[in-house]
Amino acid sequence: MESQEIEVRTGSTAVVHDLTRDAEKFLAGCGGGDGLLHVWVPHATAGLAIIETGAGSDDDLLRAIDDQLPRDSRWRHQHGTSGHGRDHVLPAFLPPYATVPVLGGALTLGTWQSICLVDTNVDNPVRRVRFSLLPG
Repeated sequence: MESQEIEVRTGSTAVVHDLTRDAEKFLAGCGGGDGLLHVWVPHATAGLAIIETGAGSDDDLLRAIDDQLPRDSRWRHQHGTSGHGRDHVLPAFLPPYATVPVLGGALTLGTWQSICLVDTNVDNPVRRVRFSLLPG
Protein backbone atom coordinates (compact mmCIF):
# COMPACT_ATOMS: atom_id res chain seq x y z
CA MET A 1 0.00 0.00 0.00
CA GLU A 2 1.20 3.49 -0.88
CA SER A 3 0.27 6.22 1.60
CA GLN A 4 0.98 9.92 2.04
CA GLU A 5 -0.24 12.61 4.41
CA ILE A 6 -0.60 16.25 3.37
CA GLU A 7 -1.35 19.40 5.31
CA VAL A 8 -4.24 21.63 4.27
CA ARG A 9 -4.73 25.17 5.53
CA THR A 10 -8.46 25.78 5.76
CA GLY A 11 -8.35 29.17 7.48
CA SER A 12 -10.79 30.74 9.92
CA THR A 13 -14.08 30.30 8.03
CA ALA A 14 -16.10 27.22 7.09
CA VAL A 15 -14.78 25.80 3.83
CA VAL A 16 -15.24 23.16 1.17
CA HIS A 17 -11.65 22.56 0.01
CA ASP A 18 -11.12 20.64 -3.25
CA LEU A 19 -8.56 17.83 -2.77
CA THR A 20 -8.86 16.33 -6.26
CA ARG A 21 -5.57 17.73 -7.61
CA ASP A 22 -3.77 16.63 -4.45
CA ALA A 23 -5.18 13.12 -4.92
CA GLU A 24 -4.12 13.09 -8.59
CA LYS A 25 -0.62 14.25 -7.63
CA PHE A 26 -0.39 11.43 -5.08
CA LEU A 27 -1.56 8.86 -7.64
CA ALA A 28 0.98 10.10 -10.19
CA GLY A 29 3.73 8.85 -7.89
CA CYS A 30 2.15 5.43 -7.39
CA GLY A 31 2.99 3.70 -10.65
CA GLY A 32 -0.20 4.01 -12.67
CA GLY A 33 -2.02 0.85 -11.62
CA ASP A 34 -5.54 -0.03 -10.63
CA GLY A 35 -6.91 -0.04 -7.10
CA LEU A 36 -8.84 2.00 -4.57
CA LEU A 37 -7.87 5.44 -3.34
CA HIS A 38 -8.84 5.82 0.29
CA VAL A 39 -8.90 9.37 1.66
CA TRP A 40 -8.86 9.84 5.44
CA VAL A 41 -9.16 12.97 7.60
CA PRO A 42 -7.89 12.20 11.14
CA HIS A 43 -9.94 14.92 12.83
CA ALA A 44 -13.06 14.88 15.01
CA THR A 45 -14.49 18.00 13.38
CA ALA A 46 -14.06 17.60 9.61
CA GLY A 47 -15.47 15.37 6.91
CA LEU A 48 -15.18 14.47 3.24
CA ALA A 49 -17.67 14.83 0.40
CA ILE A 50 -17.61 13.99 -3.27
CA ILE A 51 -19.49 16.86 -4.91
CA GLU A 52 -19.39 19.40 -7.71
CA THR A 53 -17.41 22.54 -6.89
CA GLY A 54 -17.20 25.98 -8.42
CA ALA A 55 -20.84 26.23 -9.55
CA GLY A 56 -22.33 27.03 -6.14
CA SER A 57 -22.75 23.49 -4.82
CA ASP A 58 -19.94 23.98 -2.31
CA ASP A 59 -21.68 27.08 -0.90
CA ASP A 60 -25.01 25.22 -0.97
CA LEU A 61 -23.43 22.42 1.09
CA LEU A 62 -22.17 24.86 3.73
CA ARG A 63 -25.60 26.52 3.85
CA ALA A 64 -27.30 23.12 4.24
CA ILE A 65 -24.94 22.26 7.11
CA ASP A 66 -25.82 25.57 8.79
CA ASP A 67 -29.54 24.82 8.30
CA GLN A 68 -29.35 21.25 9.63
CA LEU A 69 -26.65 21.78 12.26
CA PRO A 70 -26.94 25.41 13.40
CA ARG A 71 -23.95 27.05 15.04
CA ASP A 72 -25.71 28.04 18.26
CA SER A 73 -25.83 27.19 21.97
CA ARG A 74 -27.94 23.99 21.72
CA TRP A 75 -24.90 21.69 21.78
CA ARG A 76 -23.76 20.01 25.01
CA HIS A 77 -20.16 19.91 23.78
CA GLN A 78 -19.22 23.52 24.50
CA HIS A 79 -15.72 24.87 24.23
CA GLY A 80 -14.06 27.11 21.69
CA THR A 81 -16.19 29.42 19.57
CA SER A 82 -19.94 29.58 20.01
CA GLY A 83 -21.67 26.56 18.50
CA HIS A 84 -18.46 24.54 18.16
CA GLY A 85 -20.32 21.44 19.38
CA ARG A 86 -21.93 21.11 15.96
CA ASP A 87 -18.46 20.72 14.43
CA HIS A 88 -18.10 17.50 16.45
CA VAL A 89 -21.40 16.21 15.06
CA LEU A 90 -20.48 16.97 11.43
CA PRO A 91 -18.48 13.73 10.81
CA ALA A 92 -21.62 11.68 11.53
CA PHE A 93 -23.17 13.31 8.45
CA LEU A 94 -20.04 13.81 6.32
CA PRO A 95 -17.70 10.96 7.28
CA PRO A 96 -13.96 11.51 7.63
CA TYR A 97 -13.27 9.00 4.83
CA ALA A 98 -13.98 8.44 1.14
CA THR A 99 -12.97 5.71 -1.31
CA VAL A 100 -12.69 6.19 -5.08
CA PRO A 101 -11.82 3.51 -7.68
CA VAL A 102 -8.59 4.06 -9.61
CA LEU A 103 -8.08 2.63 -13.10
CA GLY A 104 -4.76 2.96 -14.90
CA GLY A 105 -3.58 5.41 -12.26
CA ALA A 106 -6.55 7.76 -12.78
CA LEU A 107 -9.47 8.57 -10.49
CA THR A 108 -12.80 7.33 -11.86
CA LEU A 109 -14.75 10.38 -10.71
CA GLY A 110 -17.77 11.52 -12.72
CA THR A 111 -17.67 14.60 -14.93
CA TRP A 112 -18.42 17.14 -12.22
CA GLN A 113 -17.28 15.24 -9.12
CA SER A 114 -14.47 16.41 -6.85
CA ILE A 115 -13.08 15.02 -3.61
CA CYS A 116 -13.56 17.72 -0.99
CA LEU A 117 -12.56 18.35 2.60
CA VAL A 118 -15.44 19.96 4.49
CA ASP A 119 -14.26 21.91 7.51
CA THR A 120 -16.66 24.03 9.57
CA ASN A 121 -14.35 24.25 12.61
CA VAL A 122 -13.12 27.85 12.63
CA ASP A 123 -10.94 27.12 15.67
CA ASN A 124 -8.59 24.78 13.76
CA PRO A 125 -7.13 26.35 10.59
CA VAL A 126 -4.80 23.44 9.69
CA ARG A 127 -5.87 19.92 8.75
CA ARG A 128 -4.14 16.70 7.79
CA VAL A 129 -5.40 14.48 4.99
CA ARG A 130 -4.08 10.99 4.25
CA PHE A 131 -4.21 9.40 0.79
CA SER A 132 -3.73 5.64 0.60
CA LEU A 133 -3.74 3.57 -2.57
CA LEU A 134 -4.83 -0.02 -2.09
CA PRO A 135 -3.58 -1.75 -5.27
CA GLY A 136 -5.91 -4.01 -7.23
